[in-house]
Amino acid sequence: MAQFTVTGDVDPFLHVSLKSGEKIYCESNAMVMMESNLELKGKMTGGLGSALMRRFANGESFFQQHIEATYGAGDCLLSPTLPGAVEVLDIGTTRYLMNDGAFVAAESGVTLQVRTQSVGTALFGQTGGFFICEASGSGKLAVSGFGSSFVLDVEPGKDIVIDNAHVIAWDSKLHHEVSLTTQSGGGFLGQMINSVTSGEGMVLKFSGKGKVVICSRNRSNFTSWLSRAISGNN
Repeated sequence: MAQFTVTGDVDPFLHVSLKSGEKIYCESNAMVMMESNLELKGKMTGGLGSALMRRFANGESFFQQHIEATYGAGDCLLSPTLPGAVEVLDIGTTRYLMNDGAFVAAESGVTLQVRTQSVGTALFGQTGGFFICEASGSGKLAVSGFGSSFVLDVEPGKDIVIDNAHVIAWDSKLHHEVSLTTQSGGGFLGQMINSVTSGEGMVLKFSGKGKVVICSRNRSNFTSWLSRAISGNN
């Protein structure tokens, strides 16, 4: 199997070591450096239909970069789109769902499939809209978020509430639903007012047993800042 290693503390690289014949694929423009034994090709993974669905689900480009150790073993360095940490997850008995822009790279044995979400989660949860990507199959999956990352363990009877803009990926066996930061007293209007005044708004509530990968910075704030920077408005 390919070796995935996160290199660097701030805005790290993903260092991938491939043996002869091994393959990975990654988001467009992720490749920073590769040794000459490796070959890079742009492919529409899974055909036009799958590419379109992933475009709707995670905002990915139609063509992904496929890197293969065609002429012998070699290493490559990949860089995530978001300025922040990279987490490497094992896909097999555990499948993971991913938030928008979280995908960095995966071994060829990992498949990205598209699932539909409930209307409430799609509209308010900011977790990929009506369609969301699920990683299945077998192999390594690298995901990234904005800022530092941390892996939370959800246990039965100990539900976790997370600001939706800080969620990177989560175990597909977990149940998740959109909720308000305050769930007791005051009725729905009171809960809405409390959510607005507390600065949190909508959150995601996870229950069951599994892992959730979170990031330290608010993805929505970063997206707004990036849009203003591109447009030249400060």
